[in-house]
Amino acid sequence: MDQHFHYKFVDPEEALADFVESIGFFHNPARQPKEVVVLPDGRVDLFFTQTASAPFRVMLMGLETFPEQRSVPPQMRTFVISFKPLAVEYILQKPIADFLNSAQDLPPDFWHFNADDFKDFDTFYKKASQTLRAFLPEKTDARKQKLFELIYATKGEMSVKELSENVGWSSRQINRYFQHQFGLPLKAYCNILRFRTSLAHIAQGKLFPELNFTDQNHFIKEIKKFAGVVPKELSKNQNDRFVLLSVLKQQ
Repeated sequence: MDQHFHYKFVDPEEALADFVESIGFFHNPARQPKEVVVLPDGRVDLFFTQTASAPFRVMLMGLETFPEQRSVPPQMRTFVISFKPLAVEYILQKPIADFLNSAQDLPPDFWHFNADDFKDFDTFYKKASQTLRAFLPEKTDARKQKLFELIYATKGEMSVKELSENVGWSSRQINRYFQHQFGLPLKAYCNILRFRTSLAHIAQGKLFPELNFTDQNHFIKEIKKFAGVVPKELSKNQNDRFVLLSVLKQQ
């Protein structure tokens, strides 16, 4: 990873694992912007951002379905909570369908975070964990719980029909739920998870399909759809611009 760009991502405590994928931090301490490409990863991110020249900002990022070039300003410090989709209904308690591939600004004091909570990563992690525990539901819909467990366990490779049969929930109802909550159908979300798993394989230097793609051409086409480049170019990760790939290489 670029020595002038720092990041850290930590798994949540066990009690939060059904709803939170990671709690993290990234920082561009340089005097120059850092050009990055954000890739679809199936997560919903809550960003708390500080820069030297702009006001403190809190943003909730919806699901992303295509790669996007972004510039991380000089001196930017960002703390992030990365949610699994189940958290949208039970933790955030608001659909994110209206900002697919975009973000929504939230009040600067969202969830009562303040400047003292962003002194360092450990302080933020402790405050975030404490805050999230307070939102944990007493009960979740068993069908939804099982649905997401299967989606993650099968890396997005189980068909909608199979998922429906396994959780006892009709395909039509599942897709209605996904469209309402997230702004995309279940199949599209599964394809994103399959891409993300393939990205982990590419990070290991595996440039041929490890998952259930029709053939090499189908694999290349899907990778280019979500990354904007073919697997070979993606694996080179010039200037560490694909941050997610850089993170996966170090795991």
